[in-house]
Amino acid sequence: MLYFTHDRKGIPAGIARMTKGALTMMHTIDPYLFIGSVSLLLGLAAGFVMHRSDFCMAGMFRDLFLFKRTVMIKSFVLLVLSSMLLFEAARQTGLLSPYPFPLLYPPTAGNVIGGFLFGIGMVFAGGCVVGTLYKMGAGSVLSLTAFAGLVFGSGFYAEFHPAWAAFAKSMVLAPGKVTIAQILNVDPLLPILVVLVPGALLLFSWHRKGELKRSAFAAGYLQPARAALALSLIGALSYVLVGMPLGVTSSFTKIAGFIERTLFPDHFNGLAFFKAVPLNYVHGLTGAALTGGVGPRLDTLAAIQFPLISGIILGSALSAALLGELKFYYKVPARQYVLAAAGGTLMGLASRMAPTCNVWHLMGGLPILAASSMLFLLGMLGGAWIGGMLLVKILAAGTARTT
Repeated sequence: MLYFTHDRKGIPAGIARMTKGALTMMHTIDPYLFIGSVSLLLGLAAGFVMHRSDFCMAGMFRDLFLFKRTVMIKSFVLLVLSSMLLFEAARQTGLLSPYPFPLLYPPTAGNVIGGFLFGIGMVFAGGCVVGTLYKMGAGSVLSLTAFAGLVFGSGFYAEFHPAWAAFAKSMVLAPGKVTIAQILNVDPLLPILVVLVPGALLLFSWHRKGELKRSAFAAGYLQPARAALALSLIGALSYVLVGMPLGVTSSFTKIAGFIERTLFPDHFNGLAFFKAVPLNYVHGLTGAALTGGVGPRLDTLAAIQFPLISGIILGSALSAALLGELKFYYKVPARQYVLAAAGGTLMGLASRMAPTCNVWHLMGGLPILAASSMLFLLGMLGGAWIGGMLLVKILAAGTARTT
């Protein structure tokens, strides 16, 4: 039994023994069971929060470019800055391992191109990758169609992966460098503060003017600013407990690979993309060496992302059920289903080209100032703007034909 005394030297020693004991216990836990359980719980929380606030990045950028509404995009700024604060606080206290997190790469022109296509796709689909999931959970058949497109696009990328990978590698802008701090060869805290301090002042100004709140909302609605804070906490917990922030699109590729292996085994065996195992890291809490790839196998990425996806869908379904809104929504014009399928396919394709999706880059990479994530955001902004203009023209042309 551990006893504490009033001796100042005894207290730190006691805490150290407790910490060492906790870490020893963690090293006896099955790492896959641990990260899977954590991801499921975080997914449940994220799905619930996203549904209650309708926190969808596709909607944010669509509203900004088409309707000049800024409440949601300002909440997105809050999400990034609060995540930045939490991530850096965790790094300073030694809770982040590794840093930067796995599957972040040096910046390349491929980030911009992938982000651009992703931006168009998410506007067409009516939701980003997690927006599609939480809307599916609430009963949207349109989002289910976009999900099918996501899986198809993720798998189709494998057909030209070698050529694209060679192009992206040839366009690397800072070899061996992932974050702005690494590029500048400074402590990560310095560029974080350069962004965080003026960002905090801007947020304070918006808060005083009431520009972080929606004035009209339904019963049970969660204000976007509160949702942003909750999601930043969920993302930080994922980084600390799992070893990386939220991400889902590698699992879409796994599903596509499983389907292709089942239907076309010979063709599948000739695709190098599904054989790669890019994830390789030591889990900070359990000390386990973990690996994973996008191929159709049960590995670390499967243990993280499939429970996370399931949690997002179930969390949204729970939120909708508690509000009495859980039902299938399918009565929309046929052209919207076509747009959803096309948008999902573009997002799936772009998430492999970028690589990875908006959630990984904007809720994970951007808060640590990963250069590739900044380029992805730049491309996505342009894609969302172009996608919004195209969407208006497509819908207007369809309406004109029916009148």
